[in-house]
Amino acid sequence: MIKILGHRGGRHLWPENSLQGFRAAIALGVDIVEFDINLSSDGEMMVIHDLALERTTHGSGLVCEHTAAALASTPLRGTDEGVPTLDAVLDVFAPVATEVFIEIKTDALGRPYPGLERRILDNLARRGMTGRAAIVCFVPEVLEAARDVEPTIQVLAPVFRPTSQMYGGLEKMLDRLDLIPGCLVSVERSVLAVARDYCLERLGRERMCVGVNNEPDELAFWMTQAVRQVGSDRPDLALAARNRIAR
Repeated sequence: MIKILGHRGGRHLWPENSLQGFRAAIALGVDIVEFDINLSSDGEMMVIHDLALERTTHGSGLVCEHTAAALASTPLRGTDEGVPTLDAVLDVFAPVATEVFIEIKTDALGRPYPGLERRILDNLARRGMTGRAAIVCFVPEVLEAARDVEPTIQVLAPVFRPTSQMYGGLEKMLDRLDLIPGCLVSVERSVLAVARDYCLERLGRERMCVGVNNEPDELAFWMTQAVRQVGSDRPDLALAARNRIAR
């Protein structure tokens, strides 16, 4: 069965990367929830996508300029909740079977946060969640660092046109990712528009993941293809498409 991933919890249904959204995604029945990690000024792992606060919160400035306590009291748009810590988010998922895909972001200069892989993996291990988690990053070296810490951890690399261009094209980028055994690959829509068949053939069902898609017709199409999972900001539409195919 193709797995459904709620991107940032399902950000077109609920406030993105919020405890409210994560609980709602679990209740909806998604298989996987994806969320993002950046660091506060005092080094706390905060679940927020952007480096800056303006788009998703009522605060301003960079995440790294604020303490964890200040971020926790900065309301997210659409809810009174503040920016959650990784600990708070994992506590929501610990009692249920939902998989968690944790995207490690980079700092304001595009550099990986030193040692963040181990800290995340330690938190997962304390809750017995390693077997249903994945580390996600655009930087292959971060995925390799995660594997150095925990060889069994699942890893995923998103593939967008700009990132593949940095490697000299899609084929060369996939060559790089092939060096990470079993690395899942989430292919974005613009890449699929020109290289769908190539990606399906090269990656196969075990590794091929469809990037964020919110269009009912396209979701219905992907439910008929040999892919591992489909991500969406509207996981309700993705689940409905899967249910129609199952009937």
